[in-house]
Amino acid sequence: MKKSDSTEGQSASELIDQRIAELGDWRGETLSRMRQLIKEADPDVVEEWKWMGTPVWSHDGIICTGESYKSIVKLTFAKGASLEDPAKLFNSSLDGNVRRAIDIHEGEEVDADAFKELIRAAIALNTSVVKARQRRAK
Repeated sequence: MKKSDSTEGQSASELIDQRIAELGDWRGETLSRMRQLIKEADPDVVEEWKWMGTPVWSHDGIICTGESYKSIVKLTFAKGASLEDPAKLFNSSLDGNVRRAIDIHEGEEVDADAFKELIRAAIALNTSVVKARQRRAK
């Protein structure tokens, strides 16, 4: 994958657009689709660009990251181990105490409704943590 010469002055959304375009294959299409589902689940989501080029979606804290590798697109949920996953979307990093991930291989489809519910659950968890901190600070 070709790296940009400079990311200065570009918004996170622009950098994510650029990453999707650079991938130019099923991984870019998959990352784009998952990004759209995240935005549908939370129109107020904040897009960030962290850790030397990782797309991050946040709302009162990190919801998930979107990484692309040779054979997978990986969506890692920062607090995934604390989330209910009735549709069993999490299929990676299952032994960790905090994170959980969804690995998407070429040709695989993720249940859109179940994914959006997972996004909303992650936001609810983040928001509850923020509110609890605010109560303790008073």
